[in-house]
Amino acid sequence: MTKAIAQQAPAAVANALINLRVDGRAVQVEKGATLLDAINKSGSHVPTLCYHPEFEPRAVCRMCLVDVNGSDKPLPACRTIAQEGQDIMTNSEELKSFRRRDLQFLLNRHPNDCIRCEAAGQCKLQSLVQEEQVQDMWPASAKKARGSPEHPEHLLHDHTSPSIFRDMDKCIECGLCVEACAAQKINAIGFAERGSGVLPITAFDKPLAETGCISCGQCTLRCPVGALIERPDWHRVLEVLDGRKRKTIVQTAPATRVAISEEFGLEPGSISTGRMINALRQLGFDYVTDTNFSADLTIMEEANELLQRVQGKREGALPLFTSCCPGWINYVEIHRPDLIPHLSTTKSPQQMHGAIARNGPLAKLIAEETEEEPFIVSIMPCTAKKDEAVRPGSRGDIDAVITTRELAKMIRHRNIPFASLSNDGKYDSPMGDSSGAAAIFGASGGVLEAALRTAADALGLDGPIEHEGIRGVERGVKIASIEGLGSVAAVSSIGSAIDLLSNDEWKKKFLMIEVMTCPGGCLGGGGEPKSDDKDILKKRMEGIYKIDSSATIRKSHENKEVQQLYDTFLGSPLSEKSEALLHTTYAARGSPREKLSQFLGSVDARDYQGAARLCAEDCIWDTNTPTFGAACGKDSIKCLIKDKLPKVNKKCGQEIKRHRLLDVDGTDVLGPDGQKHHFDIVLDDAGLIKCLTRTSL
Repeated sequence: MTKAIAQQAPAAVANALINLRVDGRAVQVEKGATLLDAINKSGSHVPTLCYHPEFEPRAVCRMCLVDVNGSDKPLPACRTIAQEGQDIMTNSEELKSFRRRDLQFLLNRHPNDCIRCEAAGQCKLQSLVQEEQVQDMWPASAKKARGSPEHPEHLLHDHTSPSIFRDMDKCIECGLCVEACAAQKINAIGFAERGSGVLPITAFDKPLAETGCISCGQCTLRCPVGALIERPDWHRVLEVLDGRKRKTIVQTAPATRVAISEEFGLEPGSISTGRMINALRQLGFDYVTDTNFSADLTIMEEANELLQRVQGKREGALPLFTSCCPGWINYVEIHRPDLIPHLSTTKSPQQMHGAIARNGPLAKLIAEETEEEPFIVSIMPCTAKKDEAVRPGSRGDIDAVITTRELAKMIRHRNIPFASLSNDGKYDSPMGDSSGAAAIFGASGGVLEAALRTAADALGLDGPIEHEGIRGVERGVKIASIEGLGSVAAVSSIGSAIDLLSNDEWKKKFLMIEVMTCPGGCLGGGGEPKSDDKDILKKRMEGIYKIDSSATIRKSHENKEVQQLYDTFLGSPLSEKSEALLHTTYAARGSPREKLSQFLGSVDARDYQGAARLCAEDCIWDTNTPTFGAACGKDSIKCLIKDKLPKVNKKCGQEIKRHRLLDVDGTDVLGPDGQKHHFDIVLDDAGLIKCLTRTSL
């Protein structure tokens, strides 16, 4: 379980120092520190596989066992509290021999597929095996398979999620994934079986895509091996870059620039914006753009949406929930669809960026050189962004999402010396300028603070530009009162949001609530570099706010490129074009509305196979048109989409025409032709579409 700060000893006691010795060296630590803390401070080293500073240590891997005077057996350093006068030995021959045997037993059940494993080079087990030069003593025929012979139904390989891959044959039973999921209060995975059969599984062995998983990726961030990873897209991106057949556009999220440095030995929190841009150009991207640009654009839409809801001019409930975090959106649609009326309809910066890059001024510029659509990549700190990119209504705007960790792999595979690159790279224009307000989107409270800066100016309020009360990386709820506006809240971690929403007090207290699924916000996202540094989020946060404080402009509405985009393309916030490109809709998972949205998204993309997968075998799709009539059965539906509907041959710079759901709920739709329709939809017991009937309004 997550450590609770409130349960720690009083400050006066915590600051008391005790003296002990580690491998013959004297060391002082605070009272309450563990033997592992003392060992690390002394300069000695013991390996760990199941330890992470965020969680209470479980000491199941036994790699950190040490000898302590007065104890008749080795003790786990990760969970043993240091005592005055102790003498600790970390590297006796007996301990080293035990660790080697422990590693050999782990290898006995490991596939040893390191040469192709996505965790290669970042795997703690691989690192220890290399360090200790442990040999795999068992031939393939003698290896023990993972899982339980009594329960072979346990899924070992699960690649159903759009965000996360599970390969449980690589699991070492450290339990960190279970701890991470429990800390988020999602509990999509937990332990099953006992002894050698123990395995982290989903409830009832369902594929991850069919559970309550919200794709936050905290399990992938904590997994020390390759059992849980983000869905790898970097191979495909490199293939496109190497092919040089399509123009490529890349966008970089706010939190990536203060985290990528860690992958190459630079100080945590180092601002490496210029290095990252230069590395992306060396990888072969034609246009390097900034998600911070679209973060400013997000604020323009979201702040105006808030003001219109306050004035009663726009559908939707108050308080307004921010919609930038896809893990939070997943949570609402899966677990709390009653909150959908409170969600901002504003797309996330990633999806706004994709929509503008594919339809706006940059696309028009590229169209002067080629008719072929550009290949658009986003680099995100978040695994759930992979999920978001294939949502109905946004599908096709982003071709590939890669995490900060995946970008590091690409850089290493192309032998680019990141740490020695100059830090002077500049983003391309358009879609390269941004404000300090956009930079703080990467930290918990940042979206809210950015919105407050713009809303205050719009209302003529003379408020502060910085709101320290809603900053911080700790899990929990931070509250600020803004004179002339009301109270607002920033929620760090989905577990804290679940606590806040456990009663209806939030409805009375707040005007606007920002929820970030990961602790600390995006800088603690599931796709960021892995770290055992307990202060890593704080260091990244300091980098984020340093970018803001040194920015030339610090308010989103002062971004000249954003102003120009409205003047020349969008018109104004919440205009008809803005609504079509920059706003979205939501639906309870498994509901007729969601199935309709998915089906129409497949129709728009002419994905006849995807549409058919949503339908029952005897499904009837009645278009109520003389041209297409009714399609009866899956094969007939596939034929209608594939062979009868007009082909989609979108050229670069042409705006995408899609079906759009109307209103907060219901199944009224605005068609690509601008006509309104109502759909009656019936689902069978398996949740597949049984009957779909369209009626013009």
